[in-house]
Amino acid sequence: MTTNPPGAKLILLITTHRVAPGLLSWPAWEALRSAGRVLAGDAGHPQLPALRQAGVEVEVVAPGSAPALARLLTGAPADGAAGAGTTVWLGGPDGAAGAGTTVWLGGPDGDPGLTDALARLAVEHAGEVPEIEVLPGSYDLPGSRLLDLVSVMDRLRSPGGCPWDAEQTHASLVKYLVEEAFELVEAIEEGDRDSLREELGDVLLQVFFHSRIAEEHPTGAFSIDDVAGDIVEKLMYRHPHVFGDTEADGAAEVEANWETLKAAEKSDRESVLDGVPAGLPSLAYAAKLVSRVRRSGFAGVPDEPYELPAELTAESAGRLLLAVAQRAHDAGLDVDAALRAAARGYRDTVRAAEGLKPAE
Repeated sequence: MTTNPPGAKLILLITTHRVAPGLLSWPAWEALRSAGRVLAGDAGHPQLPALRQAGVEVEVVAPGSAPALARLLTGAPADGAAGAGTTVWLGGPDGAAGAGTTVWLGGPDGDPGLTDALARLAVEHAGEVPEIEVLPGSYDLPGSRLLDLVSVMDRLRSPGGCPWDAEQTHASLVKYLVEEAFELVEAIEEGDRDSLREELGDVLLQVFFHSRIAEEHPTGAFSIDDVAGDIVEKLMYRHPHVFGDTEADGAAEVEANWETLKAAEKSDRESVLDGVPAGLPSLAYAAKLVSRVRRSGFAGVPDEPYELPAELTAESAGRLLLAVAQRAHDAGLDVDAALRAAARGYRDTVRAAEGLKPAE
């Protein structure tokens, strides 16, 4: 094999499919414009229209296996030289090496085996292969993996996807949303970081699943972008001390401003309790009602007496629990979380008395 000319260089240009084609870094554009040859593995590579529009000529090749691709790019033994000057290789989005791959978009698989094959050639044919450089051409922005979740959810819901996912409705998914929310709460209260990450993902999936279903509504369709756009607008509106010119001295004032703005948005409500979901678990429901009453300053109804009745009935037990919720709110306590903590302690005490280890 002939030694590559002095200064010969191979650049592996890494791009991401989560950024629009053509939005490349300046070093990437410099490399592309100055290259002697630019190679791609597929005529359908998403970057090709942008590159050709910019005057960059791209050769489409069929590289075969990872070792064959490595030989093609470096000009190693008899499989064809890459030629003098600089070669820029655009790897494939699906991470597979060989025919049909196009761009190495920095996916989870990369171009399997390519870097290993190049490393072997660099060792076996030292001085005979060009200098090899990996150049990131575009980068994922924070939150960009959410685009992957959109794509996966669309695939599952579309024809040819998953029959179970395709049959689901907003109503059929309610139980899963509730379950996932409680599992997330448990992970938080248990301090389990691994479970916390997993359960956050499960709750996030529910939001994307419902949004994907909503896209199919015949008259009131909306997408995950609409959902995200609405919450962005709400957050910016309710944080004028961050996104506007309002002053706020401390968290208490921020909360007061939030409630004022929220009240203005919900000015059509008749009662201070309108909007509290009755489907909440009973203790959480009671706590939310108390919170609304306290925040509104409403004093037209006295608190329940905080004392154990002589005879405990369903009614008197309920009133006692409501009294506890009222006092807990005034003390700054989350009565629902407090009861769950007490219940877990009770569970562990019973298990210990049974000679068992605490529940995991």
